[in-house]
Amino acid sequence: MKQYLKLDEWSIIEEGFDPHTHEISESIFSIGNGFMGQRANFEESYSGPSLQGSYMAGVYYPDKTRVGWWKNGYPEYFAKVLNSTNWIGIGIEVDGTPLDLAKCTVKDFVRELNMKEGYLARRFTARMEDGKELKVEAIRFVSIVRHEIGAIRYKVTPLNFSGELTVTPYLDGDVKNKDANYDEKFWLEVFKEASQGSAALTVKTKKLDFHVTSAMSYDIMKNGEKVNLQAELVEKEKYAANQLRVQIAQDDEITVYKYVANVTSRNHGLGELLDAARSVLAPAVQTGFEQLLKEQADAWGDKWKESDIVIEGDVAAQQAIRFNIFQLNQTYSGEDDRLNIGPKGFTGEKYGGSTYWDTEAYCLPFYLSTADASISRNLLIYRYKHLEKAKENAKKLGFTKGALYPMVTMNGEECHNEWEITFEEIHRNGAIAYAIYNYVNYTGDLSYLGQYGLEVLVEISRFWEERVNYVPAKDRYMILGVTGPNEYENNVNNNWYTNRIASWTLEYTLDVLAYVKENEASRYAELIDKLELEGSETSKWQDIISKMYYPEDPERGIFLQQDGFLDKELVPVKELDPAHLPLNQNWSWDRILRSVYIKQADVLQGLFFLGDRYDLEAKRRNFDFYEPFTVHESSLSPCVHAILACELGYQEKAYEMYLRTARLDLDNYNNDTEDGCHTTSMAGTWMSVVHGFGGLRVRDGVLHLNPFIPGHWSSFSFKVMFRGSRLKVQVTDKETIIVNETDTPAVLNVSGKEYSIAGRGEVKAPRA
Repeated sequence: MKQYLKLDEWSIIEEGFDPHTHEISESIFSIGNGFMGQRANFEESYSGPSLQGSYMAGVYYPDKTRVGWWKNGYPEYFAKVLNSTNWIGIGIEVDGTPLDLAKCTVKDFVRELNMKEGYLARRFTARMEDGKELKVEAIRFVSIVRHEIGAIRYKVTPLNFSGELTVTPYLDGDVKNKDANYDEKFWLEVFKEASQGSAALTVKTKKLDFHVTSAMSYDIMKNGEKVNLQAELVEKEKYAANQLRVQIAQDDEITVYKYVANVTSRNHGLGELLDAARSVLAPAVQTGFEQLLKEQADAWGDKWKESDIVIEGDVAAQQAIRFNIFQLNQTYSGEDDRLNIGPKGFTGEKYGGSTYWDTEAYCLPFYLSTADASISRNLLIYRYKHLEKAKENAKKLGFTKGALYPMVTMNGEECHNEWEITFEEIHRNGAIAYAIYNYVNYTGDLSYLGQYGLEVLVEISRFWEERVNYVPAKDRYMILGVTGPNEYENNVNNNWYTNRIASWTLEYTLDVLAYVKENEASRYAELIDKLELEGSETSKWQDIISKMYYPEDPERGIFLQQDGFLDKELVPVKELDPAHLPLNQNWSWDRILRSVYIKQADVLQGLFFLGDRYDLEAKRRNFDFYEPFTVHESSLSPCVHAILACELGYQEKAYEMYLRTARLDLDNYNNDTEDGCHTTSMAGTWMSVVHGFGGLRVRDGVLHLNPFIPGHWSSFSFKVMFRGSRLKVQVTDKETIIVNETDTPAVLNVSGKEYSIAGRGEVKAPRA
């Protein structure tokens, strides 16, 4: 699609209003704070195409699974993050005619997502059908300081008329999800109240009994002076509002300040919600919009100090990486271990807002490097708390022991309704195990293993033990009937990545057992008793490790994605008519499954995860073979290719893949951004810079960097937290400069040479 957003280092800017791209912009300009999120819907009425979205973290609905043919083991429901109460609404009428940008001539429209200070701004001039023109300027944000507060400043100025302006701040809980099965509405009214200057609304879900209370207050100013107006109080089903009429003359400026508290029963008792909402709302109103906005800017300034990436000489790349970091910081704060990260974050409904393996495979590294270790630890604790559910999931599929973590979940229970995913994409278990390794390897927090990690690893290993198939004639273990990371191949035998990550998990589990036995003898004895782990099990795991089958092609020197991969017609993507792309929007599923084309990195995913097990030439052979067949129609694909391309010295390919992952949503590469931004792949974008161009790896407890700089950039820098030190790494064409921004000394390896950096110190390493 044609790029329609202006390039800017710190802002996403849309100039001119186009209804055809509005839903895309609603996704891109979303705001959030880890506890709630809001798509960039308009405050005023809009009758054109729009996906309304106000989301509260952890509030979901178990929508009945809808399939044509029920299969044993199917999840009973598909969990959906719910479109919650519309709290941003400010109805505007001019002499009785609603302001509606779908019915006006819109001029001078500018929408800006200010990422540096964390707010969404919009301004435009609207010419009504009767010729009346008014100027509107609006700013809103959800506070990252006061997690239950959202605030709006909305200015209206008549340009060529005098008359009556009707302003209606409201709360509307009569909302629905676009993706609801059978068009069901999910909310019931519990309480509503409209009073002078304020309103409150409580709604609850039809299932699971989540309650959400929203309380609003507002002020109206005329030419900078507060006006006291008698409001008409409006109460309808799941709706509460104040309607105010203001007499206006040409060039009068009417400013509405709207403050809203959104609280949920996840954090407050049912009988306390209204009081809780009012108790957080009152100090926010007293603080006032301008001071709240300053708080927001200061708090975002602190976040950027920890996680900013600076790219010199390439505005498109700079804007893109900051957009990705901004959305990640908006989505997950790590303060609540009951929460996780959905593939669309707070930007849309697709994928139900549930947790996928994306968190462990792609998101964890971002939080490891940009936040305190407790944040990433909470992502692992989330899975530990779901271990019993994972064991139940395995039993539902007929396993007698072990744990199968769900492909999609809200509460640990599988809730994905596509059979090839639910039953076959079992490699997700390996991502959970790898995340434990990744966390411990990066942080050095070995205590996690005995405290939590080993239990998870043992139960995952038990699953693999039962899932493998021993073939006596070949004296090999195989894994049949799976879908690997490449979802364009279903029900295949011996997906190389799945076999490899399964075997690696068994190896790692045995290593951790040995470590805990040696270093925490009493805890080891306790766990062996609790898990009822026998020597015969670990002996079986050793046998599986030594006899796991891995499909290969000796002539090409590559690992085969699955047993039958070379039976396909090997036509590279570049020979396809571009009109066929994206395949998932132009080809039948049958045609896709029979083709050679790869949705996302599969074998290459394994070579990235287990990079220390394979030499550069093995990586090169596999990359050179598979990359030409990869269409990257999963948002999780380009980042892995970018990282490996960096390692292989393929600078142009690395840069191409970086831009593809970084600007995936901004440029709507896959023609699907209107459903929401690809939040979890944004973490992959960060990895493309830090693990790719920065060459970050951790080996034997030491941070290694092997950076190179794309020819398109004059320099770049990033920051990483590592074992108590925050290191700023700047890469130029001549040297790598590392500044320690903390008092904790650090040791690291840069381009093969070891350096020690004192607290607040600096070292310069010449580029190789």
